[in-house]
Amino acid sequence: MGQGTSKSSTPSTQHVFTSETPVRFSQELIDSLQASPETDSTRAKDLELHIQSRVHAELSRLEAEATRSLKELEEQISALPDSTTESSHPSGVPGQSSSVGGNDHSAKAEADKLRDLGRQSVQKEIEVLRKKLQQRRLREDVIGDKAVEKAKQEVVTCLRVNDRRPLDCWKEVEAFKKEVGRLEKGFLGRILE
Repeated sequence: MGQGTSKSSTPSTQHVFTSETPVRFSQELIDSLQASPETDSTRAKDLELHIQSRVHAELSRLEAEATRSLKELEEQISALPDSTTESSHPSGVPGQSSSVGGNDHSAKAEADKLRDLGRQSVQKEIEVLRKKLQQRRLREDVIGDKAVEKAKQEVVTCLRVNDRRPLDCWKEVEAFKKEVGRLEKGFLGRILE
């Protein structure tokens, strides 16, 4: 007892585990995986298309909501009595004087306040819509850039050809990054000017 050491004198850094039973897959599973046209790039493309459709639907919903609220505000503003006609004829009939002058003044002040609030909210809505329009223009700039589109297509083609070895497409990815960097630099130049 105690004559043998429990630790080996040379430390081993590699551990190999072997399974007791071999792992086997059915031929049906292998055939279905090999026959499947779906690759990582097609799944990514499908996901991207799904996300784009959701974003488009959300933007459409927001635009419809903004249009609806703008119409409601326009109706509210047009429904308010015009202050110029009220001030020239306070009782509503020319030639007659109002018996309650203080009430008329407060009603006019209330109407002016509501009109100002309506103008402010309409201005805010217009600003929001302008920002959305600018974002769409920026998206169109990105989508319409031929060099970026060409580099993207080269990356997709390379990934489809080398779907088992995506690291072989590093040159195409670097070219794509370079084109996107150029586009970003142009974008920042326009924003900061």
